[in-house]
Amino acid sequence: MEKQKSFVAKPSNIERKWYLIDANGLVLGRLATQVASILRGKHKPTFTPHIDTGDYVVIINADKVVLTGDKENQKEYQRYSGYAGGQKIIKYKDMQKKFPERIVYHAVAGMLPKNRLGRQMLKKLKVYAGSEHKHEAQNPEVLVLN
Repeated sequence: MEKQKSFVAKPSNIERKWYLIDANGLVLGRLATQVASILRGKHKPTFTPHIDTGDYVVIINADKVVLTGDKENQKEYQRYSGYAGGQKIIKYKDMQKKFPERIVYHAVAGMLPKNRLGRQMLKKLKVYAGSEHKHEAQNPEVLVLN
């Protein structure tokens, strides 16, 4: 009887695709989970946990993403400078007015590994507030999320 071998993807063999997602009217958390899965490469049969096998994702209309329940009024984003009294808190509404692409970026970042590999995967995410993006040359495949 012959032993079965486990498949391990090599960085040189990975084929990456570009996907375009329109976030208009999509729920933030559901969008983020599906995008994180694509960035990790879990949708591919060649998925290997310790290698970045994911694809590129371009998200447009990030300013039109929605939240469920009363999160629009309750959700806050906080950051800390490292100095005493250096904590900054910004409400979701204000963040949506000033930096709508950061909302989606932050949600996806929270669902990826917190290490070098996760940061490498996050570089493949491109988020734009409007319907224009600068990745036409890559011919992104339009992906409709349910």
